[in-house]
Amino acid sequence: MASALILAGCAAQTPQAQLATPDTVRICTGHSCTDQPRSAALPGAVPSAREAQADLRLQQLEALAEDNPHAAYDLGLRLLRGDGVPHNGYQALQWLRKAGEHNLLAAQLLLGRLYLAGLEEMGRDAAEAHTWLSRAAAQGSAEARQLLIMAEKAKGDDQAQYQAREQARKDWEQWMQSTSPSSSYYWHWGHHGWQRH
Repeated sequence: MASALILAGCAAQTPQAQLATPDTVRICTGHSCTDQPRSAALPGAVPSAREAQADLRLQQLEALAEDNPHAAYDLGLRLLRGDGVPHNGYQALQWLRKAGEHNLLAAQLLLGRLYLAGLEEMGRDAAEAHTWLSRAAAQGSAEARQLLIMAEKAKGDDQAQYQAREQARKDWEQWMQSTSPSSSYYWHWGHHGWQRH
């Protein structure tokens, strides 16, 4: 019966009316439905206020990160975690390297961990881990000196590489769980944009 009514409704329309795209579309959220302009239903057509605010924060942090190694580290860590920004391991690595190249100890240590563990799409690279951990150890990091021993072993035989990689993964997971995101960053979003602690 319902299908007969639908067919009857379609038959009553002219062919041009049947092919025309309506200007509005019915969007339902929760228990209510409303007719909204078709552009509102297209993905990415009109960003929500929340999305627009997130885009603004990301753009401003990227601008800060160009000249500030602490902001570059924050951006890399946020991208790695997907914290307030879309997760992107490749971009995270680029921003962390930028911070590390400016001798930011936290970035050098994190890069050493990442290269030692070989997380995500990035393969393990014991030589690269050794490079970053050496730089961090030269700045006096006792943690980097300990990890450097693992990196040196990982450059050797296969068994040592496996053990070093597994230990680095465990250390990485523990670090990610033990560090609260809010205490990990140098910059935080406030009423007047990004502010340094």
